[in-house]
Amino acid sequence: MNIVFLIDFINSKVRKGSRVFDSVIDAGQNRFRPVLLTSVTTVAGLFPLLLETSFQAQFLIPMAVSISFGLMAATILTLVFVPSLYVVINDMVGIFISQDDESGLSEIESS
Repeated sequence: MNIVFLIDFINSKVRKGSRVFDSVIDAGQNRFRPVLLTSVTTVAGLFPLLLETSFQAQFLIPMAVSISFGLMAATILTLVFVPSLYVVINDMVGIFISQDDESGLSEIESS
């Protein structure tokens, strides 16, 4: 869910006229703390279950481990990979659009 807020924040800054790279940097700075705190508190809430030794908890410990490590991996992806991918995709789209514009103009001018 954190990634939705991050992308929405980037998109809203771009709609207001900011450059994409600046929007991604600003979104990373503004959303870093909420994303990190959400993940840390969830993992911290599952930590007592990881330390439990009772027989009943033995069935829940694998679930708590998978949720904790999955959430940590998703947090890293949210804070590092997705903003980087957003900039790369935007650059690629810009390259393809400029190539399409150049080829379209030459066809119109030759007519």
